[in-house]
Amino acid sequence: MLNWEAFNEPDEKITATSKQVKQEVPKQLATEAELTAETADQMRYEPTGSAAYEAAQKALEQLDVAPGLEELEMGAERVQVDQKRMINCRADLNQLVPFKYEWAWTKYLDGCANHWMPQEINMTQDIALWRSSDGLSADERMIVKRNLGFFSTADSLVANNLVLSIYRLVTNPECRQYLLRQAFEEAIHTHAYQYCIESLGMDEGEIFNMYREIPSVAKKAAWALKYTQAIGNPQFQTGTTENDQELLQNLIAFYCVLEGLFFYCGFSQILSMGRRNKMTGVAEQFQYILRDESMHVNFGVDVINQVKNENPHLWTEQFQAKMTQMILEGLALEIEYARDTMPRGVLGMNAQMMEEYLKFITNRRLTQIGLSEQFPGVDNPFPWMSEIMDLRKEKNFFETRVTEYQVGGALSWD
Repeated sequence: MLNWEAFNEPDEKITATSKQVKQEVPKQLATEAELTAETADQMRYEPTGSAAYEAAQKALEQLDVAPGLEELEMGAERVQVDQKRMINCRADLNQLVPFKYEWAWTKYLDGCANHWMPQEINMTQDIALWRSSDGLSADERMIVKRNLGFFSTADSLVANNLVLSIYRLVTNPECRQYLLRQAFEEAIHTHAYQYCIESLGMDEGEIFNMYREIPSVAKKAAWALKYTQAIGNPQFQTGTTENDQELLQNLIAFYCVLEGLFFYCGFSQILSMGRRNKMTGVAEQFQYILRDESMHVNFGVDVINQVKNENPHLWTEQFQAKMTQMILEGLALEIEYARDTMPRGVLGMNAQMMEEYLKFITNRRLTQIGLSEQFPGVDNPFPWMSEIMDLRKEKNFFETRVTEYQVGGALSWD
């Protein structure tokens, strides 16, 4: 056995001692060691040069690189800013920089700074109020259920449209970067609705299937799906006037109507409830969701206007008239939804006031994309909505969130 004194002895002596120790190992133990080594050798992967590795090398030699050349052209020149376009771009989409649309990257950064999660919201008071027999009126309960039913589906429809259609057809990498962030936020929103539904002990099947059972909810979902069908086809490609207009129509339908109009009736109802110290946890969730949705709308409007600027031949008088009618169809559906959810006055509002508010929002959406107002002189009957949606508030409005809500930047909400 070696000791510290032997450590300093000449190498020859240490080697001789080691050999002596090895020779003293019992024959039985030596046999077991040999068996263990033999087993280990059998378990080792075959070394380089094995039949499997040679087969892999042959497969690479036969690899046909032609199909990938369009995506990855060896020796191609570096992307220049002027080569970038919102749609039908031929430049390498894998090169994020140089940026052509700085506003898209800024919105991506703002979206990251605005991150939140549903579990951060305290739902204790909401649960107690919902379970109380006299906590909410029948009309108030219907408003909560109707809105959770519509929005739980609506954000899924938006996410599907983004992931399966828009991302593939928008050919600008910085805009795609924001679309990835938006898709994640849509997942958070759906999570938030599920979290509210589960916390309150609602019938999940009833709420999530409401878009198939309640006419005013079903019509809005069906209207949205109508504008997804064409571009949702994997074979759909832009590059012709007809198809480019189809994509532009989808962008206007989803950003200006589904996210820019369909959300406003329900959100103002829930936020009004929160102002009255009712369902404050649900109201807080809706406040943060509406904050995200406003950024989505602003991004979408910029994309729409950029497509128009780069492709002026798409923005014909006939197409403008068609888009105006499409937006007004969305308005009519949202007014119907308002009347369905508010058959009587509730929460300091009624269907007539909501109709005026929705016309006010519709005027804003029309002018944002260069169309004419359809309701001159209409006012906003809910000025308190601007206060609730003020992004520069240091604290959350309903004081239900324990952690600070990070501010990513000042945005326009109207």
